[in-house]
Amino acid sequence: DDSAVQASLISFFVAMGLSQLIYGPVSDMIGRKKPLYFGLALFALAGVGCALAPSIEWLVAFRALQGVGACAGAVLCRAIVRDLLTGVAAAHLMSRLMLVFSVSPILAPLAGSLVTTVGSWRAIFWVMVLAAGLGIALVATLLPETRNAEARSQSSFKSAIVSYGTLLRDPHYLGLVFIASFGMSSYMIYVANSSFVLIDHYGLSPRLYSVVFSLNAVSFIGASQMNGRLSRRFGLKRLIRTAVTGFALASLTLFALFQLGLGSLPLMCALLFVAYGFLGMVIPTSAVLALDGHGKIAGTASALMGTLQFVTASSVIGIASVFADGTALPMVTTVTVCAMAVLVLATLTLRERPKPETAPKVISETP
Repeated sequence: DDSAVQASLISFFVAMGLSQLIYGPVSDMIGRKKPLYFGLALFALAGVGCALAPSIEWLVAFRALQGVGACAGAVLCRAIVRDLLTGVAAAHLMSRLMLVFSVSPILAPLAGSLVTTVGSWRAIFWVMVLAAGLGIALVATLLPETRNAEARSQSSFKSAIVSYGTLLRDPHYLGLVFIASFGMSSYMIYVANSSFVLIDHYGLSPRLYSVVFSLNAVSFIGASQMNGRLSRRFGLKRLIRTAVTGFALASLTLFALFQLGLGSLPLMCALLFVAYGFLGMVIPTSAVLALDGHGKIAGTASALMGTLQFVTASSVIGIASVFADGTALPMVTTVTVCAMAVLVLATLTLRERPKPETAPKVISETP
């Protein structure tokens, strides 16, 4: 039933959000590939458990284990990018990762519905097991170890605790992480509420809703793929500042129209399309800049980033659910609040700091 599905999803995402704090430091100590193997193997074994679960309680427990395994990919992929590249080149590769991370939630429901046409819901988990097996094979054959032995030897559980403290005291890192966190929260608010608003409130058919939902996803994904080219031309910080401004203006315009009673479905769809296009440029670029200064602890920095994004999104969605009334205004308001938070954070974090004055160079005359 619906409550069982909700419980299994909650257990999966909570485990996925919090387990990242373990994978990051461990990958700094022993390398990226071993934790990735472990995560994929755990995901596969938990998938077998889900497929054979005799009760809802067992299903929820195995889904939590799946979440522990699934988060390895998210944490370690970002760390691997930082191991290999920095700056503009890293932004280009991070955008490719964003393509995979963003397309997966869109294709997953479609793939699930196709699987259930030929089997029961249990067949979905067998497909997950096969996907994890394919992932293990690809890691074994195509992915080199990117964490060198010297860097691994300098990492330990004690240094991980120190590293987390260092990151939590770094305002530049935290500013960039929360830029991405509130940006992603605004998108997750749309994902969580759009079906109720568009289908129940505006009366769209499920098929038309899927088209509208996909358009905003295409805007988000498509814009992120332009990051490499745009960051080479304008620089990473300038790109974020410009994209954040566009995201905030589009969201604020949408909010103002609804407050004035001029909001409509076409306007909402058009402005969200623009807003999420700008947002697609913000999230991967801010992740690159956040990790740029922490290459020696890239796994730990990536883990804290992922967990803070999860906590932020969960908190925002939880608060927004209190005000949800089935209309568009609460969703639009929450998206706008997140956009303004992103704008303020970007203004404070990415402001140009004046260069310290240097004393004039004195050229001594030689006799």
